[in-house]
Amino acid sequence: MTQDPEYVSVSPGDTVTISCTSSESLFHPSVNYHTLNWYQQKPGKPPKLIIRKVSERPSGIPEKFQGSGATTKFTLTIKGFTEEDAADYYCQQWRSRPLTQ
Repeated sequence: MTQDPEYVSVSPGDTVTISCTSSESLFHPSVNYHTLNWYQQKPGKPPKLIIRKVSERPSGIPEKFQGSGATTKFTLTIKGFTEEDAADYYCQQWRSRPLTQ
């Protein structure tokens, strides 16, 4: 899994886009969806699932976090960035083992 950019500098209110590319398709025919998740991790905290199956937000995750993409190319968009959103963000695939991020 390759993420781009590695680092990003933002101002409050910005829209931030992070891309994630896989070397193989993440579509899993047996479950009929793409096996791509996004996590947010703040210092000293465990990773928090913010997007699953490319674009689904778990309960309690604000709409400002949006996921999109298909096959090998995926995007996380954060709209109206605030100081609270400052964190590390990781994509993670579970199409094949080992799981990678």
